[in-house]
Parts: sequence; C-alpha cells; structure tokens
Amino acid sequence: MPASSGGPGPHRPPLPVRDGLNPTRLVLPHDAASTARYTTAAQYLLERFEHDAARLREKLAAGEVVTGAGVVVDDATPYEPRGFLYLYRDPPADEPEVPTLAELEVLHRDDDLLVVDKPHLVATMPRGRWVTRTVLVHLRATLDLPELVPAHRLDRPTAGVLVLTVRPQVRGAYQTAFQDRAVQKVYEAVAPLPEPGSAVAARLGAGGTTTVRSRIVKHRGVVRAQEEAGEPNAESRVTLVARDEARGLGLYRLEPHTGKTHQLRLHMASLGLPLLHDPFWPELRADAPDDPARPLQLLARSLAFVDPLGGAPREFRSRRRLAAWSAWPAGARDGSAA
Repeated sequence: MPASSGGPGPHRPPLPVRDGLNPTRLVLPHDAASTARYTTAAQYLLERFEHDAARLREKLAAGEVVTGAGVVVDDATPYEPRGFLYLYRDPPADEPEVPTLAELEVLHRDDDLLVVDKPHLVATMPRGRWVTRTVLVHLRATLDLPELVPAHRLDRPTAGVLVLTVRPQVRGAYQTAFQDRAVQKVYEAVAPLPEPGSAVAARLGAGGTTTVRSRIVKHRGVVRAQEEAGEPNAESRVTLVARDEARGLGLYRLEPHTGKTHQLRLHMASLGLPLLHDPFWPELRADAPDDPARPLQLLARSLAFVDPLGGAPREFRSRRRLAAWSAWPAGARDGSAA
C-alpha cells in the first residue's frame, strides 16, 4: 500500500493520528475501465492491493477502513469514483534501524513551535524505507503531539536545526514564511579546499565569498537533482571561513537564498568542491549503505526569522559539530567556527 503522508492534505482525515502516523488516503479512480469494473469500495481495495488482501480483509472486518465522510467501509459500501478511502498503514517489518535517532535533541518548545537538532541519517518525515524511525513520527509518539508537522524539511543525510509546528492553527503562517524565503538559513559544510590558482580559489581567498546561481530541476524517478540551462531558480552564497591545509579541507558557510532539492550539495559540486562523504557528488552512490561514522558533512547551523504571529525576532542554533572538522575553537559550545 502507499506510504502514509506525514503532512496535511487538502482534506482533514476522518481518522486521527495513531502511533505518530497519519492514515493513508486512497483516491478511487474515475476512469471508464475502473468505474465499469468495480461495484464496491472493498472490491477495488482487495483487487488493487492483491498482495495485501489478507491483511486488508482484517482491517475491513475490524472497521479500520473509512470513507472520506468517516463511514466505515464494509462489503456493501458502493464504489464512488474520485471518492476517498482512509486506513492505517502497517509499519514495515523490515524498516532499517536508525541508530542516530537517539541523538535527536529538542532546542525549543512552546505552544506553537517545536525546534529540534536533527542528527545525520534521520529522515524528517515518512518516505520510502523509513516510516516510524523518522523525526516526525518519533516526536509525535514520544511527546504526545499528534498534530505536529514540519514547517520545512532537511534531507535525511543533513543534520541541524529543524522547525515543526505544534498546532494546525499556526501551521500555515510558519510554512508560508519558509516558502516566501523570509527565513535566513545558515549552513556549515566541510569540503575540499579550492585548487591553488583556480578561479574558485581567487573568489574564495581569505574570507572571500562567491554566489552561485543556476537552474536546478528534480525529475520524478531520478535520484538526484541536476542543473539545466535556463533562467536561474536557485541561489547560494558560499564563504570559506577556515582552512585545514594539512588535510586539504575547508570549513564553509553556506547561505541558500532559495530552497531547491539538493541545492547546496549541487552548487558546491559545481564549484569543484563536493561535500565530504556526499553519496551523490561527485559520483552517484545512492545504494551505498549508511555509515554513521562518515555522514555527509552538512549542518543546518542556524535559522532566523521575524515571527509571523508575534512579530518578534527569533533565532535557533544547532549545538552539533561536523565530525570531519578537527579545528573547532576550544570551548566552542555549538561548534561554530565564528
């Protein structure tokens, strides 16, 4: 069956969040072949997901499948084209372990927001192989916050500050702030130093900064985003803030002015400075097993914005350090190189 969505949809589900998971929503097809073939909702469900038929019969018998109106589906419930069915998805029995989930730390909590310091290799919300061992589902269950929803996302390999909304009434205001680029985001990354004498080295010389602009697209079914010719839709500011000449590595401050998928990783790779331990660049290693000892060296260091509800300035900072950077200042509590 399809994965459950962790976020809000256009219709409020008639079933509540259970064990941190939203119910799965299925839309009944309205094409001519389907409307001619199916007479009941149960018939569609059992034929469409034949491999799960035994478990679905159990759910139907237990009254755990409902229509969009909240009516319990039985063998006589008619098939309604474009109608909705809701049911709870069983957590996958083979969901991979996520050892770093235990490192998840709450940075701030109030009636509207929950801000956490996400570890590397933890998905923000259910997707693909990870369902229950994700930030969203784990926090909903452990903190008893069933309405919790991310205001934005961090890629699974990326660590750092993640903001979630606690109540549906405030969700739109904070999500809009992120969508409208009203949030100042600062990342830190470890990557190779520029080649001496190169154009990139000249632009990133002592404390230097360069801005990368390009057109980034993410095609369905393609693992990583890519740059294409056309009007730029992505912009990142890159600053080299510290150097480790012995290892040929630099600590970079990255400021994305847009939020395209894989933007920072792709822009750094386009400069010839792929992030350390990145399984996507310079070579695609999407099927490589996770190595908690060598995570992607990318950290969402801080988020700052004017609160869309109260108007007060707010800033949240990660307490994490990038493991590959050995030159952190003594006593730097949050790992910042500044």
